[in-house]
Amino acid sequence: MMSIVLAIVIGLAFGAVLDRVGASNPNFIGKMLNLTNLNLAKSIMLAIGIGSVLMFGGQMLGLVDVGHMSVKSAYAGVFIGGLMLGAGWALAGYCPGTGVVAAASGRKDALFFIAGGLLGAAAYMMTYPAWKNSGLLDGFAGGKVTLGTVPGAKYDGLTAFPGDILGLLLGAVFIAVAFALPERIMTAKSKAQPAE
Repeated sequence: MMSIVLAIVIGLAFGAVLDRVGASNPNFIGKMLNLTNLNLAKSIMLAIGIGSVLMFGGQMLGLVDVGHMSVKSAYAGVFIGGLMLGAGWALAGYCPGTGVVAAASGRKDALFFIAGGLLGAAAYMMTYPAWKNSGLLDGFAGGKVTLGTVPGAKYDGLTAFPGDILGLLLGAVFIAVAFALPERIMTAKSKAQPAE
């Protein structure tokens, strides 16, 4: 029971942070994707970097149990689904998490986004046998693998490089990039000024 309460509390806190940094506003997502305002991208990269440093650092110190690490299998369907998710994110201005946060904050358009996602999930479930038979769900590159070998984990590494060190280094790179990124790469197109 306590794990459910903890999950709800963490989920609420995560949702509040997403809303606070603007991730529940499709206008912010659009500005991030057209490179005119990278503050949200910087926030995302900083969160990933800090999370990675904390997780792998905690693992090295024995504070985090690698037995809880879950690695998903690599297969063609994941990459196709990722492309579809990215296209949907760009078109709608929401990803599944930010859509729920936007709905909770009162955005009615997010309700349509959530309904569309649920319909898509239902369509996938109904056609799952066909996808399974197509071979798109067959694992490749060893299936469940990590970039580096993590001591005590049950997953193989693609390289012999220690996974915890690699996780710390990648986390540090994400943090550095988050601070180094400019606020914008492209400038917003200026509105046409009336002739005098």
